[in-house]
Amino acid sequence: MYSQDRKKQREFLASAWQKHLNKEHLEPLETQLALIIESHPEYHKIIKNISSDYFPEQGEINPFLHINLHLALKDQLSINQPQEISSIYEKLLKKYNDPHEVEHLMMECIAEMIFASQRNNTELDHEKYILSLNNLLH
Repeated sequence: MYSQDRKKQREFLASAWQKHLNKEHLEPLETQLALIIESHPEYHKIIKNISSDYFPEQGEINPFLHINLHLALKDQLSINQPQEISSIYEKLLKKYNDPHEVEHLMMECIAEMIFASQRNNTELDHEKYILSLNNLLH
């Protein structure tokens, strides 16, 4: 469920989590979301609060954004786009030996790319993104 509508995205995410808790049938995307949420117990109780706002400048992490960044990274890895991302992921796994930590490190690079694009009103800079990911290896 890819939508520009924040409320619809959040409803879909909260619904997937609730279906998971109710042991209902999940579509593949719902299953992915439920597994991501499951790995974040700190979000289990707040995921249903779809109208909450989160302010990074006050040290708050937006759980919906965080979950969607996990999903975006998993999507990139599944198709190896941008190229090299799967290879970088494998090297980071060897370095850190913790898949969840590696995802979080890589997600910071995705977030930086998105925020730079929004701030500068430009296309996503995949070259800079790959450079940023490669810097994690050093």
